[in-house]
Amino acid sequence: MFKRILIANRGEIAVRIIRACRELGIESVAVYSTADKNSLHVSLADKSVCIGPPPSAKSYLNMDAVISAALVYKCDALHPGYGFLAENPAFEELCMENTITFIGPPSEVISLSGNKSMALETMRKNRIPVIPGSDGNLKDARHAVACARRLGYPVIIKAAFGGGGKGMRICSNPGEMESMFNIARSESVSSFGAGEIYIEKYIKNPRHIEFQIIADNSGNAVCVGERECSIQRRHQKLLEEAPAGNLSERTRRTIREYAVRAANAVKYKNLGTIEFLLDEKENFYFIEINSRIQVEHPVTEMVTGIDLIKEQINMAAGLKNPYLGKDLKSRGHAIEMRINAEDSENNFAPSPGRIIECLLPGGPGVRVDTFIKPDFVIQPFYDSLIAKLIVWGNSRYEALGRAERALDEFRIEGIKTTIPFHKRILDNKNFKSGIIHTHFIEQQCGM
Repeated sequence: MFKRILIANRGEIAVRIIRACRELGIESVAVYSTADKNSLHVSLADKSVCIGPPPSAKSYLNMDAVISAALVYKCDALHPGYGFLAENPAFEELCMENTITFIGPPSEVISLSGNKSMALETMRKNRIPVIPGSDGNLKDARHAVACARRLGYPVIIKAAFGGGGKGMRICSNPGEMESMFNIARSESVSSFGAGEIYIEKYIKNPRHIEFQIIADNSGNAVCVGERECSIQRRHQKLLEEAPAGNLSERTRRTIREYAVRAANAVKYKNLGTIEFLLDEKENFYFIEINSRIQVEHPVTEMVTGIDLIKEQINMAAGLKNPYLGKDLKSRGHAIEMRINAEDSENNFAPSPGRIIECLLPGGPGVRVDTFIKPDFVIQPFYDSLIAKLIVWGNSRYEALGRAERALDEFRIEGIKTTIPFHKRILDNKNFKSGIIHTHFIEQQCGM
């Protein structure tokens, strides 16, 4: 097992990893920018080191600075968390070159997973259902028009290296294609440094369900459960649940089997998620692989009892997958609400600033993953996620009641947050009934 792990991240995920290290008896080293010198992850870690000024490009995304910190403190492993360098194959290779174990999949898996068109082609070859679309990337808008004519409108234009809704446009007719295609390509270049574009048939009101994979270094992969991720705004997840509701057991079992097949197809190692879209008839289609720990991993932990961060570390250390051959079943229902420093009444505008008062909810079945505290300053340089409120109940009905109670207890003064927005979602009759899809927010909440 590792002796010392460097956490190449910040915020709640850095705190989460440090706590897992402490329970495993592993020393942790935190990195931080000058803006984060008073952050909770810095004080909780066994050691800490400043790696640069506030801009991410000069600190958390500075590969040389992160690796130097790991070498100076003689770390034998590095955990990237999510975001920043977590899905950067060059960074994984840099870790390997410096004999630092990267806690995640190998670079070739990260590369394949990150290139969505290549991942889709791999799934096609392995007879895993994918959404009908272009045969690889498209050269220009003219080829896109020809492909869309074959598929039938509407279609969705996607960046091959995209994520978070960037480089993505829905096109309803041939007259829109050229402008939509060029906008998507421009966004892709500016956001991901690559302009490769492909298109798919657009599925109306789909559900987005992801399946958690654990795989050891011998490639023994198992699926330990799924998460409902359909509550999104502009392709950004806001609320997640486990297990997925209103899903037949036959479909659930079938997709789990395909998720494992998908992991095997790319020779997956460590933890990751295989993501699918489902239409109204429960037809399902592979959409992507996320080669990192997910923001929403706690809901799976709550219903399975598995510590996914510890399993990431165990798999990276070469331990055998402990869930092979086991019939894993979910217990109860869990819901995660992402609490962002945003004004949901003002088009979700960012709301950085000083937290004057902070009261975290508690009681049975309530968990809060966060790094905030009274008098803490939320910086404008980073992602707006400041806390994750996770609740568990014996049933979805009980979990919903617990979520409402916990949101009422959750007090953050001094900045705007998305707490009122989540109360609005929970109060929606269709949400309570589990009638949800990826366009729920815009259709039911007008946002």
